[in-house]
Amino acid sequence: MPQFAYTARTRSGEKVNGAIDASDQRNALAKLDRLGYVPIMVKEGRGSARPKPDKKGNGAKPGGGAPVKGKKDPRKAARKKPATKSKAAPEKRGAAKAKKSWFQRRARMKPRDVLMFTRELSDLLASGMTLGSALNTLSQRKADKAQDEIVAGLRDAIVQGDSLSEALALYGDSFSPLYVNMVRAGEASGTLPEVLERLGEHYERVQEAKEKVVGALVYPLIILGVGLLTIVFIMVFVIPRFQRIFEELGAQLPTSTQILIALSGFLMRFWPLLLVLVAGSVMLFRRAVATDGGRRIWHGLQLRTPVVRNVIAANAFAQFARTLGTLLSNGVPVLSALSIVEETMSNQVIKDEINEARDRVTDGATISKPLAEGNVFPRLLTDMLAVGEESGDMSGSLGHIANRYSKELDRSIKVLTTVIEPVMILLMAVLVGFVAMSLLMAVFDMTSGLNM
Repeated sequence: MPQFAYTARTRSGEKVNGAIDASDQRNALAKLDRLGYVPIMVKEGRGSARPKPDKKGNGAKPGGGAPVKGKKDPRKAARKKPATKSKAAPEKRGAAKAKKSWFQRRARMKPRDVLMFTRELSDLLASGMTLGSALNTLSQRKADKAQDEIVAGLRDAIVQGDSLSEALALYGDSFSPLYVNMVRAGEASGTLPEVLERLGEHYERVQEAKEKVVGALVYPLIILGVGLLTIVFIMVFVIPRFQRIFEELGAQLPTSTQILIALSGFLMRFWPLLLVLVAGSVMLFRRAVATDGGRRIWHGLQLRTPVVRNVIAANAFAQFARTLGTLLSNGVPVLSALSIVEETMSNQVIKDEINEARDRVTDGATISKPLAEGNVFPRLLTDMLAVGEESGDMSGSLGHIANRYSKELDRSIKVLTTVIEPVMILLMAVLVGFVAMSLLMAVFDMTSGLNM
């Protein structure tokens, strides 16, 4: 096996020189990273496995070199330790972990920041940089405060000897179980840069789907908000002035005008109560949706609402297929993959169906058959999945399913925007038209009475 001469720095900042056996330069960098060294120079060439002494005459050991002169060899010290560990050490470490995780919950990266972090880390690792050096480089960049704190925490965890997946697990609010398990699979297979690249592509597609749904609702919500503000302005400022004019003239008002004036008076008199009722209704709704039963009812209603159900279902099925395919292609077992996919689903009805299907898979059944028995997943999806099971290309079939429902999502969003925009405009036109016609009818009646 070839040897690679290196110059690096230890965690304490001391400069060390030596050589290490590795199959290639990338493997050498990985070994140095596991030793906790920050490489300065690594090149192939003959050299002693014993590191060269620095200017102070002290040496430093590489992966198989001699210990530092004047310092204890940690390997010998470890061999001298008794086999039974004291109880105080793990308890102290657990307390430190708990304290660390408590602080880490304060920081949370946005989905877009996670995507950029994944892309940048993948590019740095693919260029040959070690994990510790890559995280150190990313931590030097001044981005978002939460992102800087998390990246620095990941770097420190790696320096202390944790794997990347273990470090990511400490930041569960930012990195999902899918992310952590994919990284763990990449570490086990030695393909971490490739796994990070796939994660970047996965999260980019998921982010695009979310932005499409949000973008489809922006314009209708703007129309609804402007229309409601217009109605409130008319009821609070315009109607009272017309009411005083009508009272001075003493004319008999039409029924619609009387209703309009009564609504205006009620709004001006009881507006604090109305605000409390609206705020209370929103809070009650959110608390109800936070419960398992309320969430199931609300999400089930979404899947039964015309037009809306197509968008919700297409987005969920595309995410299900893409996530499951990504996990299976990286060697994650089927049951573990289904468990992770279940946690990534936002719709409780679909999540429950995946949970039941996972229990049936435990009994030895295929994935497609349990999913088809629940009548939640469409027949097309389960049939395409069954074809992949028969051919042995589950990842390929799931990729085709994800592409198919991604296109279905685009079509459903177009239909939603085509339907919801005119409905909102029509609703606002009816409300504003009712106000205008009520006022005009009163004015016409008074004018006709004056002419007589």
